[in-house]
Amino acid sequence: MVGGDGLTANVKKEIDAALNAHGLIKVRVFSDDRVAREAMYQALADELNAAPIQHIGKLLVLWRPKLEKEKTVDEDRMAGPRDFKVLKYSKRAGQRPEVKTLRVLGNQRLTAGGNVRRAKPKPKTSVKKRSQT
Repeated sequence: MVGGDGLTANVKKEIDAALNAHGLIKVRVFSDDRVAREAMYQALADELNAAPIQHIGKLLVLWRPKLEKEKTVDEDRMAGPRDFKVLKYSKRAGQRPEVKTLRVLGNQRLTAGGNVRRAKPKPKTSVKKRSQT
């Protein structure tokens, strides 16, 4: 939102951060002067290297393509063991629950009941293709 102070350096900084995070943003301007809003719109587009998409009333829409982050993939990295704390409740009333620490490996999962199960392998083909053969 651009308030009564107009287009300040802090407003430009926040708009730039929003464009970096989202790519497409809406900016609401609380000025009644249409010519000033048009000038603000063009100034934002030029200074922030953004494309002006739409200007409807007091709403400005700007777009700038998001930068793709390079993902570093380590092929040798495997899912390591994780430790979970699980409460085992007693069947008798009034007893404190027992706290157990369970280690879950990369190919395992923890069920709702607190049991460790091996994860099922994903099928290579879909159910539909398997039924056709």
